[in-house]
Amino acid sequence: MNKEFTNKNEWVLILGGSTGLGLASAQKLASHGMNVIIIHRNRKSEISQIEESFEGIRNLGVDLLSFNVDLLHPEKRNLVITEIKNHIGQGSIKALIHSVAKGNLKPMVNTDQLLKNDDFHLTIEAMAISLYDWVTAIFKAQLFGKDTRVISFTSEGNTKAWKNYAAVSAAKVALEAITRSIALEFAPYGIKANCLQPGAVDTQSLRMIPGHEQIIKHSLLRNPYNRLTEPDDVANAVYLLCKDEAFWINGCVIPVNGGEHLS
Repeated sequence: MNKEFTNKNEWVLILGGSTGLGLASAQKLASHGMNVIIIHRNRKSEISQIEESFEGIRNLGVDLLSFNVDLLHPEKRNLVITEIKNHIGQGSIKALIHSVAKGNLKPMVNTDQLLKNDDFHLTIEAMAISLYDWVTAIFKAQLFGKDTRVISFTSEGNTKAWKNYAAVSAAKVALEAITRSIALEFAPYGIKANCLQPGAVDTQSLRMIPGHEQIIKHSLLRNPYNRLTEPDDVANAVYLLCKDEAFWINGCVIPVNGGEHLS
């Protein structure tokens, strides 16, 4: 295996990297020699299993920092960035991956638990605006390298209406708009920003969506390979975008679904 990131003191910062796509991306990049920083928010009951996954990453021969904090809290963000800066020294953040899944999945009608204005604000703040907050904070701390990749995860809910998905759908659209603007305005500083749009991936986040069984069934019917997208499929695309050869890919929304979007 080509470990092209080894001995470069380059790091990937993953927002929401304790499970799912974020964790798979951490494992993939670590296997190629990139050091890992994971910001996550999990309950005490989940920590043992998460630490087991983190130890597996360390066993790949890289350094790993993890912070179980509220990444949306400005003071916590500043404290984490200070600690990162002290730890990596002359190193730099090669990639920032946004894999935050925190939002409200509520219907708009015919229930006591209606989607409200505040639900939109919370979801968009967590799943979209937080990308901008972290990019600007890392930039101000001068932690980005000369050739940095910002990668976020969107979904087909960016253009399609699914029941109970309105707030997350709005967040995904906002995430893509913010990513495009980062790609444009931070380009002079060597920062490239892209969104990956995976097909249906059987993760905790998907299983939180009411009616997720139908999403899975429909995806299997549409996909040319008759299978769901796996976290490793997405992690492989993350790795490709982090390679030097991908430096000219900027401001894109890229499907990673085996052609599921074709039908």
